[in-house]
Amino acid sequence: MAESGRQPPSDSLEETSPTTHNFMIPKKEINTVPDMGKWKRSQAYADYIGFILTLNEGVKGKKLTCEYKVSEPINKLVALLNTLDRWIDETPPMDQPSRFGNKAFRTWYAKLDQEAENLVATVVPSQMAAAVPEVALYLKESVGNPTRIDYGTGHEAAFAAFLCCLCKIGVLRVDDQIAIVFKVFNRYLEVMRKLQKTYRMEPAGSQGVWGLDDFQFLPFIWGSSQLIEHPNLEPRHFVDEKAVNENHKDYMFLECILFITEMKTGPFAEHSNQLWNISAVPSWSKVNQGLIRMYKAECLEKFPVIQHFKFGSLLPIQPVTSS
Repeated sequence: MAESGRQPPSDSLEETSPTTHNFMIPKKEINTVPDMGKWKRSQAYADYIGFILTLNEGVKGKKLTCEYKVSEPINKLVALLNTLDRWIDETPPMDQPSRFGNKAFRTWYAKLDQEAENLVATVVPSQMAAAVPEVALYLKESVGNPTRIDYGTGHEAAFAAFLCCLCKIGVLRVDDQIAIVFKVFNRYLEVMRKLQKTYRMEPAGSQGVWGLDDFQFLPFIWGSSQLIEHPNLEPRHFVDEKAVNENHKDYMFLECILFITEMKTGPFAEHSNQLWNISAVPSWSKVNQGLIRMYKAECLEKFPVIQHFKFGSLLPIQPVTSS
C-alpha cells in the first residue's frame, strides 16, 4: 500500500486527528468488582480486543522469518526496546538475601519512569507531540511493577495498549500489522524475558500450575495463529523437545515453550498443566479459538488484572458508541 494518502480505517486501527484531539494522562477507573461491567462495555475494551484479533488474523499461517514490510516507526520502536535492553546490562542485579525480586529492578525502572516520554517522542512525529504523555504511560505500565518487582499479563496488556494507541494516532498503520507482532512485540518479549531472568521477577497474579504461563499470554494466541494449517506441526508436537528446538525461531508459540522449559524443571505435564492439556487439542485453529476465549476469561475479565488498567482519551472508559 502506498505511503501517501490516508488508509481506509479498519475496526481497531483507525486514526485520531491529533490537531483537534484532547489528550489526557490515562488513569485508573476500575476500583471495585462491579466496575468490571464498565470495562466490558467500554470503547477501550472493544478497541483493545479488536486490535488483538486484527493482529491474530494478520499473522495467521506466517513464520517469524517470512518477509514483511518494516516501516520507519517500526524500526524506531525496536530501537526504543534496544535501549531498555541496554539499561538492563547497565543495571546488574544486587547481592541480596532473598532469591526473588531483585531490588536493582527499581533502579532500572526509575530510569524508564524518567525517560519514557523522551523515548516515545522518538517514535511519534513532532506534530503529534501532544499525544506523547498519554501514550508513554502505557509503556511505563508494560514492564512490571517496581514496588512488588513482579510482572504478568496485565503488564503485557499495557504494551499491547501502547501499540494500539500508536495505531490510533496513525503512527502505526494497517500494513504494519505483521511487523507489530513479529518485530516489535517479539523484541518486547525478549526484553521482558531478560528482565524476568535478571531480576528474578515474581509472576503477578499467577494461578501457579493452573495458569497458562507465569508471565505471558498474547504470544500463545498469536503464536497458535501462526501455526494454523501447518503442513506437519500439530499441537501435540509442542511438547516434543526436538520439534521445539528445530522450529522455535519461526514460531512464537514454540519460543514460549522453549523459555518455559529453560526456566522450569521436572515433567512438562506437572509444571505446565494447562499447556499440556492444550497439546491434546486436534488443530491449531481450535487451540487459537480456545486461547482467545481463555484470554478473555482469565485476563480481561479478571478484576485483579484489570483494576490496574488505565483509561485515557485513546482508550476511553466511555461505553462503545455504535457507528
